[in-house]
Amino acid sequence: MKIVVAMDSFKGSLTAVQACDIVAEAIRSTIRDAVVVTKPMADGGEGTAMTLMAAAGGRWVEVEVVGPLPETQVAGGFVWLPQTHTAVVEMAVASGLPLLRPDQYNPLKTTTFGTGQLIHAAIEHGAEQVLLAIGGSATVDGGIGAAMALGWRFLKRDGHEIALGGGQLAEIDQIIPPQEETAAVVRVLCDVDNPLCGEHGAAHIYGPQKGATPEMVETLDAGLMHLAGLIRSQLGQNIKDLPGAGAAGGLAAGAISFLDGRLVSGVDEVIAQNRLREELADADWVITGEGRFDHQSLRGKVVSGVARAAREGGAKVAVIAGQVHLSREVYAQAGIEVALPCMTGSMTLDHALAHVETLLAEATRRFAGTHLPM
Repeated sequence: MKIVVAMDSFKGSLTAVQACDIVAEAIRSTIRDAVVVTKPMADGGEGTAMTLMAAAGGRWVEVEVVGPLPETQVAGGFVWLPQTHTAVVEMAVASGLPLLRPDQYNPLKTTTFGTGQLIHAAIEHGAEQVLLAIGGSATVDGGIGAAMALGWRFLKRDGHEIALGGGQLAEIDQIIPPQEETAAVVRVLCDVDNPLCGEHGAAHIYGPQKGATPEMVETLDAGLMHLAGLIRSQLGQNIKDLPGAGAAGGLAAGAISFLDGRLVSGVDEVIAQNRLREELADADWVITGEGRFDHQSLRGKVVSGVARAAREGGAKVAVIAGQVHLSREVYAQAGIEVALPCMTGSMTLDHALAHVETLLAEATRRFAGTHLPM
């Protein structure tokens, strides 16, 4: 029997690599002659770079860059996948909200400049392709910071360059491209469909969690609307209502407009990079899961992507999650055979978080004892 373990992280508790290792060991200790293959998963959010480094093979290249605030520096870096000359750049490493204290949250001031520096460093390293993972951002600057780090200039009416930060967008009067185009294919790993502007856009939906007051939200949204108009009139691209353009405070829109980037499904790209489909071709089961298995899990997240790939390969799908909030009828329609929670009975969340490794192993052994031949 061959079993592929393709777990997502349990956010705040286990990385995808740790979750895969725990499940794999529990299977091996229960089914002695099972062939178990681990393929850590991610969907383009935080942790994607390290997950791909573990799953696809690679190494970390350290680069010091500007942090989320222009006056800060962080020890950032990117993952280098030498076989495909691909760099995985995770924006949270340079421009992520966790790099700030809560009292520093201010999307009028935060910038994606450091993310642009990482992209530049990756290209200088020889990257022919850049996978840009854009979860966990502290920014709502439309990606202009990243573009500035790559040679783009954004001028005010007086001819001077704008300062960094989302609050500067409305000051832009002229966009000047660099002399040379970005020398790599940029693929933006994205799992949301929010537009750049408006009530469902970057400022209104994601601004408040990055520290934006209602007044800031209106300022940021007006700035993004202004930027979209300039991109249309000066660059000939209409990105205002493009699904996904509002991801990461509009970095997705900036990557499309300034780096000729393409939005792709994060989970599908990870599946392609770690060659999950090849392992599923002759597998009996695939075990996937995350901290909370709910309706969002079936909308472009890891579980839905793994289930889709399993259907193509003919493998059965099991989900082992911290919590399961879907009925069997619902998850069966997505091609999932069984879903087991780590939390059972009246167990508290605090208890579950404190004992997550033990609980995940126990849930895996319950699955093996019930659904796999001993």
